[in-house]
Amino acid sequence: MTMNWKTEAYFNVPQYQNLSTQITHGEPPHILSVFKLIFGEFDKNETRNWMEHHWTTCLYFIVPYCLFISYGPEYMRNRKPMNLKWAMTVWNFGLATFSILACLTILPEFYYILTAPNGFHNSICAPCSVISNASLKWGWLFTLSKLLELGDTVFLVLKKRRVIFLHWFHHITVLLYCWYSYSFQLSSARWFICVNFFIHAMMYTYYGLRALGFHIPKKLAMTLTCTQLSQMLIGVVVNVYAYRMKIRGVECDMPLKNIYLGFLMYASYFLLFAHFFYKAYMNGGISRTMRSYKKVE
Repeated sequence: MTMNWKTEAYFNVPQYQNLSTQITHGEPPHILSVFKLIFGEFDKNETRNWMEHHWTTCLYFIVPYCLFISYGPEYMRNRKPMNLKWAMTVWNFGLATFSILACLTILPEFYYILTAPNGFHNSICAPCSVISNASLKWGWLFTLSKLLELGDTVFLVLKKRRVIFLHWFHHITVLLYCWYSYSFQLSSARWFICVNFFIHAMMYTYYGLRALGFHIPKKLAMTLTCTQLSQMLIGVVVNVYAYRMKIRGVECDMPLKNIYLGFLMYASYFLLFAHFFYKAYMNGGISRTMRSYKKVE
């Protein structure tokens, strides 16, 4: 697949023209066509159309997820924790590999955008229509992966570890936001996706090593939580910048509704992660919260 993002045309798109008018809004693609979109030739318009007509599909996963976190612990109450060492190892290293492959594909392009003239502004406000198909496909896989990551909670419940509010709130709201927002193809998504993939590459590698029984120094665990806090802070900054551009009348390819939703989501995550960090590391060492809760992101 040819990548043509290293061209001057990237920064010369007149008024950041949006290609949404080129998308056909006829009969919505059948839900089974998602497999063709994943394994076949990627079509950004067809994918956008599919997500626009099927974004509520994620609710079919969220409802059973909520039932599972409500009744799963009760089911496990009088049962022994399951021995899932190898399943968790494969799961975590599999998601780590997925994130690493994504980083190898999208980070070079993102770096080029940032280091080009007016790079920071373009990284937030230039439309996604100027991004390569390879990066757009990984952005779509990123959205789908939020369904897969619900499996993190399954391991917690089957291992009889407490599922705290931050964990399930984070999983549900990220899934809803990503699926709802995908059809808008937000310009700011390049920040959210790149940073999240980078942190997930480290995070799932960390949990894979823990599943294998490796001792991880406390400072490394603290560093990982700090990177998660920085991710939330970046999300807040990106949304605030987009909002300032919009109210100043500067062209920025981001609807105000999504800016509000994104800001509220990232601000709430920042507060919750900061509270978790304090309880886990600043309140007498590794607290009960840290011991019972192994996966935050």
